[in-house]
Amino acid sequence: MKVCITAQGSGLDAAVDERFGRAPSFVLVETDTLQAEPLENSANQENHGAGVAAAMTVGRSGASALITGHCGPKAFEVLRAAGVNVYTGAFGSVRDAVQAFLDGKLDKADDPDVPAGGAR
Repeated sequence: MKVCITAQGSGLDAAVDERFGRAPSFVLVETDTLQAEPLENSANQENHGAGVAAAMTVGRSGASALITGHCGPKAFEVLRAAGVNVYTGAFGSVRDAVQAFLDGKLDKADDPDVPAGGAR
């Protein structure tokens, strides 16, 4: 399964970024092999709509799941429409987040956990 993790860098040892739309980058990880591939989040500098644009990038990536700290309502709906499950509450390194996902320690989000605009 391919998962996408919000990150502050480009590999398995990069720190998880708890933000979704404003994360500097994403790391795509194949969970069977732990093969990691960086994916730029070019939406993170947008004045408006960063979450939606980032969600579209993730949707096109082929990932089945997004692992992040938090996700807002507009991005959540785009991800849901793309068939991407959202798992929130991730922290530590990308490797740690993938392991927590595999171990069932992350909760699948049924709803966004931040209001529109990303303010908490």
